[in-house]
Amino acid sequence: MTDPQEFYGRWARVYDRIADLPGVSSWRASAIDTLDLAWGETVVEMGCGTGANVPHLHEGVGPEGQVVGVDVTREMLERARRHDDRVGLGIDYVQGDATRPPVRACDAILATFVVGMFPDPARVVNRWCDLVGSGGRVALLNFQRSDRPLATPLNLAFEAFVRLSSPGARLSRESQATAFERRVREARVALTARTEVQAVETFAGGYLGVLTGRVT
Repeated sequence: MTDPQEFYGRWARVYDRIADLPGVSSWRASAIDTLDLAWGETVVEMGCGTGANVPHLHEGVGPEGQVVGVDVTREMLERARRHDDRVGLGIDYVQGDATRPPVRACDAILATFVVGMFPDPARVVNRWCDLVGSGGRVALLNFQRSDRPLATPLNLAFEAFVRLSSPGARLSRESQATAFERRVREARVALTARTEVQAVETFAGGYLGVLTGRVT
């Protein structure tokens, strides 16, 4: 299997360009709004990539708050640190594994497009809920198939996207797209079990979905 750091390092430039597209940016902002961030809070993004969410997160917690971006790929974090709109915001970028996040307790966690890659997403989500503690919020933003009419051609494109964005094939009878969807579903079930659900929203014609919960 391809090493994830090497795989995503090669895709860092392309990912950076896609992440800043106007439509994509608005979906990210809408997902962050569901966290109901307050000034002075600490928010951690698991799988922050090149930092596309950082300006929105910083706006939510204000200059007295703290934003921490965690990503396993050095090239992604290097690009995040060089972005003009993200320099000088006092963001802490940490290279680390989101399944074992090298961070302390925080008020909120955002995970964008990552839980579908974890072998045991339920365990990871439970760990994140422990980090934010009672009253903390966790938001999961993920790609998904659309159940809307006439979506079949685009669902095929979704499967192709999952194959291209996965770091190597897995030895399983499941297709990569099916395995990806199963892991996203497991993560959402785990979050629902640990929290009072605050928001369930879809964007991009149903191909993006965010689930946000407040830990009870």
